[in-house]
Amino acid sequence: MWYMKLKKTNYLYVKKIAFTLFAILILEESFSQTKLLTMEEAVVKQKTTMAPEKLRQLAWIKGTDKYFYVGKENETDVLIIGKASANIKETALTLKQLNTVLGSRTINYLNAFPQIIWKNENEFSFETEKKVLSYNLKTKGLVIESNRDLGNDIENVDVADKTNYVAFTEKNNLYVFDGINKLIVTNDADTNSVNGKVVHQQEFGIKKGTYWSPNGTQLAYYKMDQTMIADYPIIDWTVRPAKVTSIKYPMAGDKSHEVIVGIYNVSNGKTVFIKTGEPKEQYLTNIAWSPDEQHLYITVVNREQNELKLNSYNTASGYFEKTIIEERNEKYVHPTHPIVFLPNKPNQFIWQSERDGFNQLYLYTTDGKLLKQITKGNWLVTDFAGFDTKSKKVFYTSTTESGITRNFYSTEIKSGKTSRITSGDGTHLGMLSSSGNYIIDNFQSTIVPREISIYNTIGKKIQIIKQAENPLKDYQLGEMTLFKLKSENNDDLFCRLYKPVNFDSTKKYPLIVYLYNGPGIQKVNNTWNGDGDYWFQYMAERGYVVFTMDGRGSANRGLAFEQTIFQHLGTVEMKDQMLGVHFLKSQKYIDSTRMGLFGWSFGGFMTTSIMCRYPNVFKVAVAGGPVIDWSYYEIMYTERYMDTPQSNPEGYKEANVLNYVDNLKGKLLLIHGTQDPVVVWQHSLMFLKKAVDKGKQVDYFVYPGHEHNVLGKDREHLYQKVTDYFMQNL
Repeated sequence: MWYMKLKKTNYLYVKKIAFTLFAILILEESFSQTKLLTMEEAVVKQKTTMAPEKLRQLAWIKGTDKYFYVGKENETDVLIIGKASANIKETALTLKQLNTVLGSRTINYLNAFPQIIWKNENEFSFETEKKVLSYNLKTKGLVIESNRDLGNDIENVDVADKTNYVAFTEKNNLYVFDGINKLIVTNDADTNSVNGKVVHQQEFGIKKGTYWSPNGTQLAYYKMDQTMIADYPIIDWTVRPAKVTSIKYPMAGDKSHEVIVGIYNVSNGKTVFIKTGEPKEQYLTNIAWSPDEQHLYITVVNREQNELKLNSYNTASGYFEKTIIEERNEKYVHPTHPIVFLPNKPNQFIWQSERDGFNQLYLYTTDGKLLKQITKGNWLVTDFAGFDTKSKKVFYTSTTESGITRNFYSTEIKSGKTSRITSGDGTHLGMLSSSGNYIIDNFQSTIVPREISIYNTIGKKIQIIKQAENPLKDYQLGEMTLFKLKSENNDDLFCRLYKPVNFDSTKKYPLIVYLYNGPGIQKVNNTWNGDGDYWFQYMAERGYVVFTMDGRGSANRGLAFEQTIFQHLGTVEMKDQMLGVHFLKSQKYIDSTRMGLFGWSFGGFMTTSIMCRYPNVFKVAVAGGPVIDWSYYEIMYTERYMDTPQSNPEGYKEANVLNYVDNLKGKLLLIHGTQDPVVVWQHSLMFLKKAVDKGKQVDYFVYPGHEHNVLGKDREHLYQKVTDYFMQNL
């Protein structure tokens, strides 16, 4: 019935190869492509020795138009320095030379070039044996700047640029090392009080818990009270008897933790707490210092996540000063970027906002006056890179050409004139020099493994630093294409398809659909291997068609595209995935009786949902770390997209996979890590219990000791398990 309706209403509008890119299998090279991927290569080595070659530590030397990276010469590490203006680069220092100097100071030899931080054009610092050392390329001198014995169980190390003060945490407390002394910032005996760490479950772009002031003398930090949140048991099965290690896991609709922000002054040892006010259940995000250090800017989001306020607070007193920007959305707001001040205009800053439906750049004064919207269009800024030295231009990466491509741009703030800097169809990641005159461009596409180049900021390619070889050139590969389908409301849905090696259009092949289709994630891109795992090619080598589609709700397509899933997680996404299935079944080479489904996390939720709500479509499925009941998932993420269970009971009921277990028909394998603190183990266990209650047979496998993702050497075991399941049942 559903497919009949789909056909009648002409929802499926396919522009096959409207921008299908190409087969990786190039005929002229086919004679040399004889190898097949091993599971180890496809899973473990795909991010190391089988990945397109990178340049280690590649970056600009601050304050210059010179770049550096760590390369290899005669099988040893070397420091390479190049000039942006000309194709000139030289070996500035070898690891052997550095070790000789270290040996003269009775410091042990290094096996690899250390992570370095440039102090100026000729001098860099690095750490070894709990010492901070400085090496001068001109004088070839080595100086021991300080001993940095911070302890063995420290985390969240954060070094201030100008002072080299080090903030770090031990257990739940925060400390600062000033080069001589270990200063105690917090001394909370109650482990429910957590200092200097990530808060709000790493949502809202929060990736750390400490923020040094511009001069490096004051430290803003998060202080989180988790007293009101129940302990959640995570069991350690490696000891006898097994031991419970509790975590704090605020579930949707329950009490949330309470967060405040402190400012620690290193010179006097005093702390001032920012008075962010009531209610205590709010989210404090996107912390930024004013250039003069007199103000701290915090984006405050309400518990309902439909309102934000960019507030200014006095750093000396902690008192609220004013609200600079206020935004509301009937569904949700989702700020993820702190404000960025113009280098020579301390009263003007860049604000990133989705207020017009796409993430764009706005210019504001600290008085809250909107000077202008700098970028505008039905595309989004994915990364803000910075300014030129006179603050006349902004530089950024955007999706202007397509949702699956990225290019680097500049826009003149005054005139609005925009220029595309990078060239070539694919994905460009740009790194702007401090002068704003050059960028390092890291480029990939479906046929370019990696090309690292220098562009000037008027769009001329100055030089190519690295052209990576194709790591799969000796392997038999399936044809991989990117294309798009149309959703029921005419949105482009980007797809990636791998055909089997030695594809024969007269034959019928089994199909595996790999999906995620959740907010914040994009799985299909014009990058190497279409942004897919080598495992997809592994399966293509063994006779499978592998398909992925980013349906509505997925990332980088604008607010309306994402918000279609609001209050009804899974519903719209499954419609789009079924649209993709309908397209696949229309292809004569697909065996519709042998179709498999595989997803992890949100993809695991989608997989179990489809198997239970569309039970006659897929014969076999594997769901890893699946969300089963959204009322058991964490507050910040769930309430953004679903509201609370109390305010949206029908939405939670509709999305709860337990309500559909009775419909399950195909073979289903559930996989979960026993130490999962993200999608807790309880989810899949609830599904198992319901399956038993309903008399449904389900296969199950757990990975003891693993968290939300099965990583390391065991990842090969995981993918062998998944592969065997499909091969046995498809």
